Amino acid sequence: MSEAMWGGRFTKTTDEMINEFQASIGFDKRMYHEDIAGSIAHATMLAKAGIISVDDKDKIIAGLKDILAQIENGEFDFSVDLEDIHMNIEKRLTDAIGEAGGRLHTARSRNDQVALDTHMYVRRQVVEVQKEIQNLQQALVETAEKYGDVIMPGYTHLQRAQPILFAHHLMAYFGMLSRDFARFEGVYKRADIMPLGAGALAGTTFPIDREFVAKQLNFEAIYNNSLDAVSDRDYIMEFLSAASILMVHLSRLSEETILWCSREFSFVELDDAHCTGSSMMPQKKNPDVSELVRGKTGRVIGHLMAMLTTVKGLPLAYNKDLQEDKEGIFDAIDTVKFSLAVYAQLIRGMKVRKEVMMTAVAEDFSNATDLADYLVKKGMPFRQAHAVSGTAVHNCIAQGKYLKDMTLEEFKELSPLFEADIQEAISPETCVKNRNSFGGTSYQQVELQLKAAKELLAAEHKICDAAEKVQVNVQ
Repeated sequence: MSEAMWGGRFTKTTDEMINEFQASIGFDKRMYHEDIAGSIAHATMLAKAGIISVDDKDKIIAGLKDILAQIENGEFDFSVDLEDIHMNIEKRLTDAIGEAGGRLHTARSRNDQVALDTHMYVRRQVVEVQKEIQNLQQALVETAEKYGDVIMPGYTHLQRAQPILFAHHLMAYFGMLSRDFARFEGVYKRADIMPLGAGALAGTTFPIDREFVAKQLNFEAIYNNSLDAVSDRDYIMEFLSAASILMVHLSRLSEETILWCSREFSFVELDDAHCTGSSMMPQKKNPDVSELVRGKTGRVIGHLMAMLTTVKGLPLAYNKDLQEDKEGIFDAIDTVKFSLAVYAQLIRGMKVRKEVMMTAVAEDFSNATDLADYLVKKGMPFRQAHAVSGTAVHNCIAQGKYLKDMTLEEFKELSPLFEADIQEAISPETCVKNRNSFGGTSYQQVELQLKAAKELLAAEHKICDAAEKVQVNVQ
């Protein structure tokens, strides 16, 4: 067993089982790049402030870059005995360059070091998630344009309500995703605050230059309270909250996709590449991607609940409980990015059955509102027109037919205001075309939505490009 790098006060080594229980290296090793970048900035600052020599600084930086190469080449063996990514790297550095490596941790605690790593990691991953959101948004726009003339039933209470464009339905999800993108902008802002220099909880006696380190690591702001710096996990809770809302949106889309590709609906057919079959029933084509995304939504929500529960009773400042922040957010990041990526593929690959959707619209009473609106435009009060339309629906159901099957004489029996243009007025195409209020389902309004969507995508690209440029990459 390796000697602990904090073991001077102890007369016994830590029990092996306890070592394994408290070690985080199994999951926090993914932050190696952030840890090394932070240490390089810290060492550079220590030398600038005259706290360590320039020679020691140069040895530290060269050693850290060698360790980075070893990790990326799969040549670095991580040790559970060294607990976490910070101690694994520092021990390897000290073994490689001697005393200079032992000076790296001057004016720094693992408390502010891990906070720095996590801030930088979340900041980087926010941009990766936003890029995946954009990819799915782009897939929705492409598919909406591809099937721009397809009319489908719109639903309330999962009952057919009014005819809408399929593109209009897809663009509703675009809107949800645009809010998700904006929420992650807020997460980025809260992650873009530098904690390093807070020490264990109270700052340090050394003349450090936190502004210099923040500039080196491209942080927009610095924590102005050391207790807050080492104990704040708001940005992680915010990430998990934004991720949970995003997954809820994907889960709603999943539910609809599952319904649409069922035999009962048959509105769409998913690509074979995004489905599986049954080991017993040869006819089956199962929408596994949609079902898995729907299922994984609960997993991400669970990580949010776990983090909220972990933090709710913690006194200031750092507590070991906060180690629980990482597994949840790491898994949430992986789950969200993968779910977005596979959904973009699914949307691009699915085939829309235009004729089936049109038949569904034609063989229902989703044009009943338009029947009432027709009478209102002729001067009848809406409540009276609503009652006339309801009577027409009732009569049709009793006779086993639809509004489109009624004769002009039958309409006139209900109201003399009906004219020969009534059938044209309640056709699905007219129902869609006439809903031209801002944000409505008309062809014109959906075109405006698509135009606005493309403009928003261009703006989102600029935001991601700008955020990518400030990410710290060790050369």
